[in-house]
Amino acid sequence: MPFTEVLAILMVVAVIAALMAGYPVALTLAGVSLMFAVLGAMLGLGGLGILGALPQRIFGVMTNDVLLAIPLFIFTGVMLERSGIAEDLLERMGRLFGSLRGGLGFSVVLVGALLAASTGVVGATAVIMGLIMLPSMMRHGYDPRLAAGTVAASATLAQIIPPSTVLVVLGDQLNNAYQSAQLAKGTFAPNVISVSDLFAGAIIPGLLLVGLYLLYLVAMAVLRPASCPPVGEGVPAKTGLLEALLAPVVLIVAVLGSILFGIATPTEAASVGAVGAMLLAARKTGLTKLLMPVVEKTTQITSMIFLILIGATLFSLVFRTLGGDVIVQRALTNLPGGVNGAVLAVMLAMFLLGFVMDAFEIVFVVVPIVAPALLTMPGVDPVWLGIMMAVNLQTSYMHPPLGPTLFYLRGVAPPEITTRHIYVGIIPFVLIQLFALIVLWSVPGLATMLPHALYGH
Repeated sequence: MPFTEVLAILMVVAVIAALMAGYPVALTLAGVSLMFAVLGAMLGLGGLGILGALPQRIFGVMTNDVLLAIPLFIFTGVMLERSGIAEDLLERMGRLFGSLRGGLGFSVVLVGALLAASTGVVGATAVIMGLIMLPSMMRHGYDPRLAAGTVAASATLAQIIPPSTVLVVLGDQLNNAYQSAQLAKGTFAPNVISVSDLFAGAIIPGLLLVGLYLLYLVAMAVLRPASCPPVGEGVPAKTGLLEALLAPVVLIVAVLGSILFGIATPTEAASVGAVGAMLLAARKTGLTKLLMPVVEKTTQITSMIFLILIGATLFSLVFRTLGGDVIVQRALTNLPGGVNGAVLAVMLAMFLLGFVMDAFEIVFVVVPIVAPALLTMPGVDPVWLGIMMAVNLQTSYMHPPLGPTLFYLRGVAPPEITTRHIYVGIIPFVLIQLFALIVLWSVPGLATMLPHALYGH
């Protein structure tokens, strides 16, 4: 093995070691990459001239029209959280199903799906549902593990159900990888994979997960009725429920409908969603007192995402210069099982990385390295691969010890819910997501059917 490839492997090891030591991901990626670029130059294995490409790469990131949708979707989600619209929906839906055994759990899953399709932001959904539903579920005798697991899993639906911000960045990275793979095969007029393709591909798998969560709660209501007792509250007036449903449904139709039917690009639709969220907030609570804190929170989250992206861009640049992409392609090609073995190895690696990295970090670091090699293999549909990755990455939000959703819940959970309750409670839902991955592996049409019907590819 050439010494440059040894350096590439050592760079990956150094990044993992630094992450395990607790250093920030973005700074770790950039710092370790810079050190190995200098080391390679000192050993005469590669000049620092490659770093001259970094400013152009960063400029390309900051001017990417697709990635512009990220702050707009985040703004929409934070605005709905701060304005109380999500809170109204949770409370009224909870009263609607409360008289059923497991009814509060059903409400959490359904509202999680509605908020996911309205906002695409996991953090905002987890906080608002944790603040409102966890105390209510505990007050009515729910098992704390079931309550915490249901809220955590339902919040992560915002990662897979469009318009997910993770799907936006995954679509951008996967499109770059797909074009690289086609060029490597001699196709000099490559096809593209758009964010719209992934949005369409994620709808059926997202609904599949919602259905599996509900089936699990039904099973718990039958097999362990004491864990999810009925609340016994009356059904709210239909007008109250319809009023609460109006805001998310209008946003879903305006944002997701316009994307799927080709009326607007994801970025244009995201701007419509942001304006719609402001109008709804102005009608409910007044926009003046909300706008500044919402903009500040949006800026914080967006800055975090783009700082990770810049660090990952430098990592990818140095890693490829040292021959790391050749190592990955050779390793995937030589795995037993051919294409299936390669895809399985990547899925397993992404699942394990979820224990120490979040979804954005994995997308920015792993996808540019492994996706070009996978997409050169026969029979690998880029939309199917993207949805498989997205469902896999959804588990990273719930992995102990670093799953972001677990931290969100720990911060807002009532005192009677311990960290152990949260960690144990999410295990069945992680297993459900792994089962959904197996279903998608066995029936690829669940991910590809809708994009093919809408866009013909």
